[in-house]
Amino acid sequence: MADKQIRQRDDAYFMQAALKEAHKAELAGEVPIGAVIVREGTIIARGHNKRETLQDATLHAELVAIRQACRHQKSWRLDGCDLYVTLEPCVMCAGAIVQARIRTVYYGAADPKAGAVGSIINIFDLKQNHRVTWQGLVLQESCSQILKDFFAHRRAADKAAGSRAARRAAALAEQSKRLGLSDEQSFPADLP
Repeated sequence: MADKQIRQRDDAYFMQAALKEAHKAELAGEVPIGAVIVREGTIIARGHNKRETLQDATLHAELVAIRQACRHQKSWRLDGCDLYVTLEPCVMCAGAIVQARIRTVYYGAADPKAGAVGSIINIFDLKQNHRVTWQGLVLQESCSQILKDFFAHRRAADKAAGSRAARRAAALAEQSKRLGLSDEQSFPADLP
């Protein structure tokens, strides 16, 4: 039982480190996702989303951390390494995790839209030459909240700046006005 308690404390500690990486992403205007890779109780690599900053679709937090860990280990094989990430990995990242031979993945928040470790598919369950074990929902509340806050802030900023939806509504209102339609007769918002 003591080993399990120590393991849980370690998982929380390493997920907190991944959350620090997520905050770095947020400060850079990126979706706040962070990751760390651990070997023998030591963080050997850190990563956070850099996709917008560097305009590279492959720069998810997990891949940034995997690349750093490979350089640290001087090998593409990350045997004996564990990855902690604040959001369930997508298909691309789950595939890279398998290819890098990561031992275990711990993620914080589930991703019902793109999660590839159980939410929409489980890449780790496919018959492959390497099996990755995983555990989800480590510090789930904190990992979910940073994403919720980020997207709420982004939606508010988009709205204040004139989001696509606001621009579309204004265009429809202008079109109704030109055609002499009253508010009750205006075009529905869902028309193209």
